[in-house]
Amino acid sequence: VQLQASGGGLVQAGGSLRLSCTASGQTSRNYAMGWFRQAPGKAREFVAGITRDGGSTSYANPVKGRFTISKDNAKNTVNLQMNSLKPEDTAIYYCAAKSAFSTVIGTSRGWYNLWGQGTLVTVSS
Repeated sequence: VQLQASGGGLVQAGGSLRLSCTASGQTSRNYAMGWFRQAPGKAREFVAGITRDGGSTSYANPVKGRFTISKDNAKNTVNLQMNSLKPEDTAIYYCAAKSAFSTVIGTSRGWYNLWGQGTLVTVSS
């Protein structure tokens, strides 16, 4: 499966963006999926993850209550709705996937074996 991320851009602090990641080649129904981000000079970090059936989610503490991950298996997409954005959210955002059992959400970079290209999110103060 190939992953294609989109939706990044420039937004002012307090604003919102919606990232999308489309899977092609196979149905996303078989894959747990997640979003990671990498700021300049920093390691790639987990942002949010979702089980393959979309029934359970997990979030990193810095984004809890502001970001929402969702999955549409009919469209083979996973979305990340980002609200109340802060300058520290500025990063390249990557979507990731791994074939998994329905109740599993990976929160570490090494757990995922499929990655899309990044999409840049810049939040100005």
